[in-house]
Amino acid sequence: MKNIKALGEIALRVNDIPGMTAFYEDVVGLEVMRREENMTFFRIAEGYAGHTQILAFFDRSSADDYIGIDSAKTTIDHFAFTIQLEDLEQEQARLESLGIAVDTAVHLWVKWRSLFFSDPEGNRIEFVCYDESIES
Repeated sequence: MKNIKALGEIALRVNDIPGMTAFYEDVVGLEVMRREENMTFFRIAEGYAGHTQILAFFDRSSADDYIGIDSAKTTIDHFAFTIQLEDLEQEQARLESLGIAVDTAVHLWVKWRSLFFSDPEGNRIEFVCYDESIES
């Protein structure tokens, strides 16, 4: 039986809450739901059964057992936000105009087009859209 209905949230430990919050609000374009000194919650989408889909940032450096973030040991490859195909070129131009390096990819087997870029702490972000005109 498959009981999972949707992705509820992605939560990242970050070193610079103000800088990362500004990047995801101003560059990625997410809406801040809640902002506190050591955490920020962003709305991604309505979600499922009352749980809004969110991206959360936590600064755990004040916890007694905090050992820091080691990017060599993280298991995160990237995370993706879905956009409309008609917005793809505009988003690429906007990101590049902000001085952000953008890599593009076409995933033939699922007919997706992607833009990949990095946030200030090195996490890879993907903007992905479906393109039915891609021939697999």
